[in-house]
Amino acid sequence: MKNVQSVPYNEPINIRDFKIFKGLSDEEAEMVTRSVVSTMHKRGSTIYQEGSRINGTFLIIDGILKIFKTGFDGKEQIIRFAKHGDLIGFRSVISDELACSTAKAIQDTALCYLPGEILGSLLKSNPTFSMALMKLTCKELGESNKFLTDIAQKTVRERLAEVLLLLMDTFELDQDHTLRITLTREELANMVGTATESVIRLLSEFKNDKMIELNGRKIKLLNIPKLIKIGNVYV
Repeated sequence: MKNVQSVPYNEPINIRDFKIFKGLSDEEAEMVTRSVVSTMHKRGSTIYQEGSRINGTFLIIDGILKIFKTGFDGKEQIIRFAKHGDLIGFRSVISDELACSTAKAIQDTALCYLPGEILGSLLKSNPTFSMALMKLTCKELGESNKFLTDIAQKTVRERLAEVLLLLMDTFELDQDHTLRITLTREELANMVGTATESVIRLLSEFKNDKMIELNGRKIKLLNIPKLIKIGNVYV
């Protein structure tokens, strides 16, 4: 935590409000509550860096983080976004390996830091928690496998449609059918796995085809069935 630029977050937190911790006993919940350190991070703050040593896991209280890997050319490949209730960094703690990705705040974000020794204690003493963490690991592995398949088999146009639908599923739409998350064109390109210029061109095509509406960084989804068809997404 030494490299994390942050300020204390003093709002009260009930650990049992978070799905991953619902199976804890009263004693375990109290132990976690005593052990966590709550902090607030400004947009643009790096929580941990790829290749660094993570000594604990992070629970997201509020805000959004992007999780990404950096290529040899310095280009980001966004793996996923983490939001309220998500747990990140735990795999590196369990495997005792260096972080395989970077976590960076794209909104002001509140986090709880749980030391690795507490995480290990819960894994040893609570089968329900261990199973929940195993399911989470399997889910992330499945998403990674799907991403690799999409990169290999889908066109950029198909991947962009799928990414827009993924953002809709992850962050939902407001009453106006606009995505509740705003990303730069570069961040969208880093999700799709292509050049920023290609995403700009395809967004313009999607707009002309009346599938989306653009207002700066805001994207309104006008024709979700057509996006599903283009993205070859099974729903």
